[in-house]
Amino acid sequence: MSPTPLDHTYRFAKRVVIAVIGGTMLLAGVIMLITPGPGLVVIAAALTLLAVEFAWARVWLAKVRRKVSEAGAAMRARASEQHRD
Repeated sequence: MSPTPLDHTYRFAKRVVIAVIGGTMLLAGVIMLITPGPGLVVIAAALTLLAVEFAWARVWLAKVRRKVSEAGAAMRARASEQHRD
């Protein structure tokens, strides 16, 4: 069965809604980096939402996850070194 024009309209509308909400969240997260608020958490949530529709967001989300994982490992290593001393 071939896609109908309504299917294309739905997909386009879904993409626009995700882009607007995700973009707004991303902007709010960047603003929260300067002002008080959970900026990094909001940025990660925005990238997660945007990754549903956009490949560039999936790439950025993978980079963020890798950096967070590396930072967590470094913090655990420092904590274990301090505990041994």
